[in-house]
Amino acid sequence: MTHPHHPLFGQEFELVLRSHNWREDRAWFHDSAACLRSLPLNWTNLVAEDPFNVVAAGRAAFRLQELLDLAQLIQTLAP
Repeated sequence: MTHPHHPLFGQEFELVLRSHNWREDRAWFHDSAACLRSLPLNWTNLVAEDPFNVVAAGRAAFRLQELLDLAQLIQTLAP
């Protein structure tokens, strides 16, 4: 688990299944109570880290496209 705010952060689990559910790729595993659970695949080390995040190294909170989308949204809300 690599998502820094998830309670299972830093723990390792054996991958049971990798699938596409709920419009996203998910990793399925058995937790410590042997219950089958899933979480977004990008919360694990099973996918490469986003190149933007690697280069930004925590210095940029938003990508250019996200800022442009936000500006457009604000413009539609402004009187």
